[in-house]
Amino acid sequence: MRVHWRRVWAVALILAGAIVTNVLLDFPAAGVWAAILLAALFTRTDWRVVPAALKGSLFLLTLVLCASLMPVNQLPVASWPATLGLGFLSAVFDNIPLTKLALDQGGYDWGFLAYAVGFGGSMIWFGSSAGVALSNIFPEARTVSRWLWHGWHVAAAYVIGFFALLWAMGWHPHERPIAPQAPTASVLER
Repeated sequence: MRVHWRRVWAVALILAGAIVTNVLLDFPAAGVWAAILLAALFTRTDWRVVPAALKGSLFLLTLVLCASLMPVNQLPVASWPATLGLGFLSAVFDNIPLTKLALDQGGYDWGFLAYAVGFGGSMIWFGSSAGVALSNIFPEARTVSRWLWHGWHVAAAYVIGFFALLWAMGWHPHERPIAPQAPTASVLER
């Protein structure tokens, strides 16, 4: 097997761009696209895949937008059953905005939340970025009933794994986030 070092450097550049623009601008996509365009100068880029990828990307962005419109105060109270349900919900909505909502609400066991939204998103093809990417390559995967019929074991493994984690580790929620407080007079006098 031959390593294509230019491609390795292109991937490293994309990761670095995402990290830097996330830290500096809170907008990692800017760094990703800048790195892709820069990498196109030294490695061959297959631009023919853009139209197919664009359709999947727009679908994902629409899911993220829909989920981000959900107000935090309408989430259920943080508990292990609610977290189990968020895993199922992340199969329909993208898990990134759901995780953000849960972080804003607080009171979750973060290990359980990560498991639920990460694993749960794989139960239906449009709940995970990988599923969207696969359905761009294999359009027959876009049928939810077919995905569930041939991938029923994913949902079963999610539930079994969740309860195994609950039995082995227990539910240990973290405190709710404390609202930022206005500076006191003693702080302002310094």
